[in-house]
Amino acid sequence: MYVGRDMTELTMMPKTEWKDSELAFFHHSMQQVVPYLNLEGQSLHRKIIEEIERRGGLNRNEADYTHGTKVSYD
Repeated sequence: MYVGRDMTELTMMPKTEWKDSELAFFHHSMQQVVPYLNLEGQSLHRKIIEEIERRGGLNRNEADYTHGTKVSYD
């Protein structure tokens, strides 16, 4: 279950201030409903993808005993 800021709050701030977990969660959520998104939703999803790409993706470089190499948004 996602615990964090909702889309209403996040859309009022630049994508550069979003946490990786927020980008990952909303990208995954929007990816599931892509065929149903209107132009505004598609534009928002594209901006999320661009921010993820700008950051070099969502994979962690190293794993440790408490974290894997994949960003978790739960």
